[in-house]
Amino acid sequence: MKIKCPKCKKVAELSPDFSLVSCKSCNLEMSYGEYVKFIAHNDVTYSDILGDYTGSTEGQTAGSLDDWDSQSG
Repeated sequence: MKIKCPKCKKVAELSPDFSLVSCKSCNLEMSYGEYVKFIAHNDVTYSDILGDYTGSTEGQTAGSLDDWDSQSG
């Protein structure tokens, strides 16, 4: 699948199993999880997508980007 490279903004490829994002223009390679985190940190519009990666959010908010960072790594 073609997606926008977060580094050079050209066309990048997302592997069919959603495990790897790669861009031939700037030699970027990162996991899809890292891609989501990168996009969320660099574009406030997408910061709410981090909630999809925090596990069960029943009865909780997704938290801030700093909260998510401390939980994911």
